[in-house]
Amino acid sequence: MSECEIGQIVRSKAGRDKDRWMLVVGIDGDYVLLADGDLRKISLPKRKKIKHITKTQTVITSIQKDILSNKKIQNAEIRKILEPWQNKTRRD
Repeated sequence: MSECEIGQIVRSKAGRDKDRWMLVVGIDGDYVLLADGDLRKISLPKRKKIKHITKTQTVITSIQKDILSNKKIQNAEIRKILEPWQNKTRRD
């Protein structure tokens, strides 16, 4: 898997948000737009180079469809999706 997809769960591996799980909400060339619903809201996503994230195989298709059809997504919805991933990090 070389490319990122909208709706994909990724982990930051550089910067202030290192080791934080996020959701890809947009793609801009060599950059992705990331939101976690907490520190980075869907209205102001983090722009990050693809080389500074670790991609997972998990793509949330419901979010992907909503973003591609321009439906409004709630930050609470993103937090709920990422909650098991954030908890996984705390146990490691």
